Amino acid sequence: MATNQSNVTLTGLARRFVEDGLLDEDVAKDAYLQAANNRIPLITYLVQNQLADSQKLAFAAAMEFGVSVLDLGSFAPEMLPDKLVDEKLIRKHNALPLYKRGNRLFIAVSDPTNIQALDEIKFNTGLSTDAVLVDDAALRVAIDKYLESQDQTMGDLEDADLEGVETEGGDQDDDDGATNAKTDVDDAPIVKYVNKVLLDAIRGGASDIHFEPYEKVYRVRYRTDGMLKEISRPSIKLAPKISARVKIMAQLDISERRVPQDGRIKMKLSKTKAIDFRVNTLPTLWGEKIVLRILDPSQAKMGIDALGYEEDQKELYLNALKQPQGMILVTGPTGSGKTVSLYTGLNILNQPEINISTAEDPAEINLEGINQVNVNNKVGLGFAEALRAFLRQDPDVIMVGEIRDLETANIAIKAAQTGHLVLSTLHTNSAAETLTRMMNMGVPAFNIATSVSLIIAQRLGRRLCNSCKQRLDVPKETLLKEGFTEEQIETGFTLYTPKGCDKCNGGYKGRVGIYEVVKVTDALANMIMEEASSIEIARQALQEGFRTLRQSALRKVIEGVTSLEEANRVTKD
Repeated sequence: MATNQSNVTLTGLARRFVEDGLLDEDVAKDAYLQAANNRIPLITYLVQNQLADSQKLAFAAAMEFGVSVLDLGSFAPEMLPDKLVDEKLIRKHNALPLYKRGNRLFIAVSDPTNIQALDEIKFNTGLSTDAVLVDDAALRVAIDKYLESQDQTMGDLEDADLEGVETEGGDQDDDDGATNAKTDVDDAPIVKYVNKVLLDAIRGGASDIHFEPYEKVYRVRYRTDGMLKEISRPSIKLAPKISARVKIMAQLDISERRVPQDGRIKMKLSKTKAIDFRVNTLPTLWGEKIVLRILDPSQAKMGIDALGYEEDQKELYLNALKQPQGMILVTGPTGSGKTVSLYTGLNILNQPEINISTAEDPAEINLEGINQVNVNNKVGLGFAEALRAFLRQDPDVIMVGEIRDLETANIAIKAAQTGHLVLSTLHTNSAAETLTRMMNMGVPAFNIATSVSLIIAQRLGRRLCNSCKQRLDVPKETLLKEGFTEEQIETGFTLYTPKGCDKCNGGYKGRVGIYEVVKVTDALANMIMEEASSIEIARQALQEGFRTLRQSALRKVIEGVTSLEEANRVTKD
């Protein structure tokens, strides 16, 4: 730090905060310097860094300047003046236009000394400006709501700063028909609208975007934390243009509307940050439905600790990854996080001395150092063909996107038996069902028992919002029926239920993995060779101490990570 704290003399608000006991003097001096270096108001710096309570700061500032604090809760976004102040200025100064009286504009600010905000807004609008003091935390929430409400219609996007976003297609060569048709859909409002939908989905943590045409309406929905939510209803007249714009971004044939198409979009947010979208179109009764899956490469680099494995489950997975050969199977329904689990394992294995090849349909996350192949059944390159080629490429680790048929299963198992580590997925509900599913596919029981080393069955559950979750009292009898043990109940734990606040989605924020991790032990291998049923295998796994999905979900409930309602939604007894 260029300036020493000892050279700082506290005046004005900073001294007031110290005198009121809201801040220690050394903390106040350091915050004063940091806020000045970052060119942000002192109150904003204190609230952002959680150094003091925003409400207490607001009241202290009000006493210092002899003004009252306005409750922003009485202002709905639709009541605020429309398009008077540019979004950049609102964000820059953390200042919100409240109302206009004649040629005077009243601005909500959390720092009454922020004269620069009032001057710039005055210059920008040509109106006289007056400051109104508000709570900083409430102000930032109100600004987000206000700007979100301004972005609901196509007309509001005319001046949006979205031109800097770069997109490019992937997976397919340029198509002359698409190139010639670009001029028909590159009008600014459509381009900006689609860019905004994509950017808002990324910012909001969505996993999928749905563009859906119906007879009289056209809607856009996001899947956030596993749940779909409608976010926009453009005019039905714009449906063909929006569809064509998305298809051109994905380098698809916009003249073909009779069959499904697959493509890819890469959106460059900055020089170092890019997000991929997997695009699929589907002809429906009223037009093409388009679904985009958001593929964030950073998910594969979060690390295994961020996924939600219990310590013993994590150790089982890491030990299996250290083995020179064998097969690791990840199972679960679509959208259960199988891909992230696999890529997390591949990222751990991705070292210069290891040759890794993957066959996927399609490759979802690009990782440098891994040889990724998109299967293409149209040209005869399926999973089985890719696997045969891999075995002639001196591999150490092979990942197969999905084992769908006997041929692929047999080649994968032979690879696992001949000195290669193989990772793959199946669509089954539990670890035990995975083993019996392979038997039903026609894989010899002996081959399964001697090649499969670990099975991970998983689901994704929504995390409770730490800001608003509230206690829930449940009778002991109900807890026992839900699957909690007597020991767990006697030890004691607190159940929480979702409430909902400005920081979350209906009481939940983010998702966490719920896992059943089963190592194929000698006892389980013997049962497989005897072709035992999935029920018998599951019973043996439980006796050996491997938790079921339900038990893992209830652990997350005990830890306060999720709610009992969510555990019931994603798992069953």
